[in-house]
Amino acid sequence: MTLLAHRLLIVGLLMFARVFCIGAAWAAGMDTVKIAPDQKGFVLHTSGERYIPWGHNYASVDILERLANDPARVTREFAEMKAAGTTVARVHPEMPRILVGPNKTDPQALTQLRRLLTIAEDSGIHLKITGLACYQIKDRMAWYDSMDEQDRWQTQTYFWETIARTCAESPAVFAYDLINEPAAVGNPEGSWYMGKMGDVEFCQRLSLSPNNRSGDDIFREWTSRMVAAIRKHDPTHLITMGMLPFPGAYQVAAERLDFVSPHLYPKTGKVDDEIKLLKRFDWGKPIVIGETFPLSCGADDERDFLLKSRDFAQGWMGHWPDESPAELAKLKTTGKATIQNTIWLSWVDLFQEIGPHMTGVISP
Repeated sequence: MTLLAHRLLIVGLLMFARVFCIGAAWAAGMDTVKIAPDQKGFVLHTSGERYIPWGHNYASVDILERLANDPARVTREFAEMKAAGTTVARVHPEMPRILVGPNKTDPQALTQLRRLLTIAEDSGIHLKITGLACYQIKDRMAWYDSMDEQDRWQTQTYFWETIARTCAESPAVFAYDLINEPAAVGNPEGSWYMGKMGDVEFCQRLSLSPNNRSGDDIFREWTSRMVAAIRKHDPTHLITMGMLPFPGAYQVAAERLDFVSPHLYPKTGKVDDEIKLLKRFDWGKPIVIGETFPLSCGADDERDFLLKSRDFAQGWMGHWPDESPAELAKLKTTGKATIQNTIWLSWVDLFQEIGPHMTGVISP
């Protein structure tokens, strides 16, 4: 047996033992995640064991639709993610599917959300639930986008009260992620949305009429209101916000958050620059990189970034492909994989390769 083969065998046995032990723990009941007493990471309550968020963004634009149309697929994919070593999945339940009016929800959407909680509990994967997603342009709510700022904020408050009320009792919730990559200020003639990629826009502005308020003022007020809405119904689960790679914009918002969640994509040959950027998010709270991926670099640079980031971050989340890893591997074997297929497979392979190092199965 070669040295490499021997090492891979050891890694496999360690991962099997870890999955077996974790599986036994889930059978006895899933633990809730809390901030560690030293404020440098996370622990499971009640066991007190260290918890390391290591996972993916999942079904970013259609999670509730997928649950409604093919729940077996979601169950299968959670099992696939778990088998790959996943401990957390970031999900984005679409606001237009949950709200049918300013103060009215769709009961079927909440049923799907409860189903997702059950799938997560059964799989042993915690959820990072991102709010206020209006990503798909075709599904936008005209009544919502015509509101002024304060009415819009009130509707967002109602959304978060609804989510917290629905999810409060589930130990599967790792954290509520208030909004994806917000900007504080726009202008009265502009759009609430930005970050367009094809038929979707992933980012929102909090205000189009700042009225002499600074970005810090808006972030401070808005974040306080959303946190209060959640805490009205759920005093336990953690709260964060998905942040663009501009630490100066978000430091005020972080005052009310339990941990920090920047989105960082290293560039080819510039891994150390991304590590320097990551360090600027160190505000005395745990850091979970809520998005990363070999998007602007290859797998080698992404590996380097992830391993180096362990000195500063306590969690990491990539993106899970819509095609199963087995299908991607088959396409590669048969020579039918596209460049996009190859990139997705490179992430899945990397995730499984370094997972034991990121989660502590193998010491650094």
